[in-house]
Amino acid sequence: MDSNKTLSSICVYCGSNSGTHPEYLAAARAMGEALAERELSLIYGGGKVGLMGAVADACLAAGGRVVGIIPEFLAVKEVAHKGLTELIVVDSMHTRKAEMERLSDGFIAMPGGIGTMEELFEIWTWSQLGQHRKPCGLLDAAGYFDHLNAFLDRMSADGFVNPEHRAMLHRSDDANALLDAFVAYDAPPADIRIKVKHT
Repeated sequence: MDSNKTLSSICVYCGSNSGTHPEYLAAARAMGEALAERELSLIYGGGKVGLMGAVADACLAAGGRVVGIIPEFLAVKEVAHKGLTELIVVDSMHTRKAEMERLSDGFIAMPGGIGTMEELFEIWTWSQLGQHRKPCGLLDAAGYFDHLNAFLDRMSADGFVNPEHRAMLHRSDDANALLDAFVAYDAPPADIRIKVKHT
């Protein structure tokens, strides 16, 4: 997204569990409140439990708009949030992710498990490949992503991730600071490719 464009909706990926540290729930609530205060729609996975439920509830309580996207097999297990502005039930996880990308102007990962990580890396990969120009970032509550960021730095240092692609992934422990970075984001040219040294 070019810096002169306006954000209208943000996708948040996060855990269906609350985690072991109270900072995770606090960060989820702060994220929901920040989105509502900025009149940004929350696009998320449609669950009512864990950090997913917390970010949605906080956004709704602050007067925000929340759109949940959930596959039917999860909705029928009664984990779908019934109090959202809009709940979209889709046929598969693949459709869910594609719809989340279509409806969102940026993507934020919060603490979560392998599903959250899979969603983050896929959407970041799409950006690297020039499939979209939208910002991606980490809301880093309680240093949750410290080890991940160290590993990503290692990937870049060892020549597997272009430094400009590495820089695409914003990081902050403050929701508003992360959203400010999204507003200012200007994607690098799509023709940047990793240079591989053959030995």
